[in-house]
Amino acid sequence: MSDPIGMGVVGAGAIGIRCALSHLSLPDVQDRVRLAAVCDPVPGRAKAAAEKFGVPSAYEDYESLLADPGVDAVTIGSPIGLHYQQGMAAIEAGKHVHFNKTMATKVEECNDLIARAAKRDVRLVASPGLMLHPHNQRIRDRIRKGAIGRLIWAVTGAAVGDYHLTEDSRTGEDILTDVDPTWYFRKPAGGPLWDVTVYCLHILTGILGSARRATALSGIALPQREHRGKTIECDMDDTTFMLLDFGDSVFATAYGTVSGDVAQGFQPSIFGTEGSVVGTELNGESMRREGDHMPHVVGPHEAMGESHVFEDMMQLVDWVRDGTPSIATAEHARHVIDIIESAYRAAETGQTQELRTAMPPGHGQPGASP
Repeated sequence: MSDPIGMGVVGAGAIGIRCALSHLSLPDVQDRVRLAAVCDPVPGRAKAAAEKFGVPSAYEDYESLLADPGVDAVTIGSPIGLHYQQGMAAIEAGKHVHFNKTMATKVEECNDLIARAAKRDVRLVASPGLMLHPHNQRIRDRIRKGAIGRLIWAVTGAAVGDYHLTEDSRTGEDILTDVDPTWYFRKPAGGPLWDVTVYCLHILTGILGSARRATALSGIALPQREHRGKTIECDMDDTTFMLLDFGDSVFATAYGTVSGDVAQGFQPSIFGTEGSVVGTELNGESMRREGDHMPHVVGPHEAMGESHVFEDMMQLVDWVRDGTPSIATAEHARHVIDIIESAYRAAETGQTQELRTAMPPGHGQPGASP
């Protein structure tokens, strides 16, 4: 495909504006991808976003965006609980799909999306593709070459705090900056596991490989939140601790909570008999190199927010245009979703869960980096 990909932006909320619209409207990508349409159910929001970012078409309903002949692919930035149904509709309309995390909330939904995409010959890329970072590739390769001896255990996770209550996109006075954060605290797909721990789990499994079993404890620490004078009743767990079994007596703790971090950013700490990885340092040596960047995060994109999501969208663009498959695969995303879904089931039942998926050999894992 030689023409630029026409991208439809599903949702003009926080991620739609900060990532898809902000990055894809820049001049340096127009030879490969162009903004074709944006949709949002809030009256006037899609129109305002289209006017601000130069998007030719704005819709209040998703069906109209999918019917737009200028839309070749979609980036889905709606609340996570909508991703499965919206992904299915896009696939059936013959559109390629980039899913913001997560692509679904159940393994069965992921299986359905993957099977239907194969049948319709459309491409799926699922965020977060954090194994595209060169330092994560180096960490994985050095560990596999024995740099820290026999693997023993790892820890990773994230604390959300009040982040989604204080974002610029939720504290302004116009239609593009007063986005309601309520869904982050409600079922079926709120809570820190789907929102932030998913990043940590993609790196952890990208480095260590597939997990085999999961157990967890989970609950609601803060049953109410306040946002601009409005009380949000929270019914989704906000504090979850998981214990994961990677086989061969290698275990990991992963968490999503409202307060308190022991990890460095989304990076896991990994311990072996002869060394360790803490953040991006392996045995005290930084795994970052001067000039490191994700493949497309260059020029103005380097200084912009959500550059990792921009990279995932460009992975889809390259796959559609050039036939270059991405390592930000639906299969890797499905395995992480399996971990989270199984953890919630374990917390509810008190029983350790056998995971139903695994990443095929090499999935999410490019070649070694120097």
